[in-house]
Amino acid sequence: MEYTFTLKYQLGDDDRDPDMLVERLGEAGCDDALVGIGQPGRLALEFTREAADAEAAVRSALTAVRSAIPSAKLIEVAPDLVGLTDVADIVGVSRQNMRKLMLAHPGSFPAPVHEGSASIWHLADVLTWLRARSGYLLAEEVLDVARVALQVNVAKEGKRLPRSASKSFHALVG
Repeated sequence: MEYTFTLKYQLGDDDRDPDMLVERLGEAGCDDALVGIGQPGRLALEFTREAADAEAAVRSALTAVRSAIPSAKLIEVAPDLVGLTDVADIVGVSRQNMRKLMLAHPGSFPAPVHEGSASIWHLADVLTWLRARSGYLLAEEVLDVARVALQVNVAKEGKRLPRSASKSFHALVG
């Protein structure tokens, strides 16, 4: 099956030559990715990768990038953190439709990761909620990739906490 996802990285000061990056990525097996180097010190790779499942697709891409650019630091695997407009685009409805759904189901619609003038959600949570409701056709591979992206991003952020803090907060946020 084919899976589409984006890996976003922060580059080290020594890894700023775009031609060298593209060459190293190609040699490492990232020839199925569109390379974006628009923002200084950043790298975005949009993959369309064949694999047995979404986890294998993302894992193989992460491994290939690490071998090509060992100093690159993963910022995010996408799609994961999204606004209502992003969800609406993925699902094929209007932003207003998504907002109406959110407001009509305050007890069951997934809670945002960040709430404010621009709230964001984990895409996997919203797609899972929509799937439980009939009438929404969702591509299975999109939900699969969103779930894997969520897992990788949470694992990456979890590594930032000291082990003791992680354990003590785990019981409080349940």
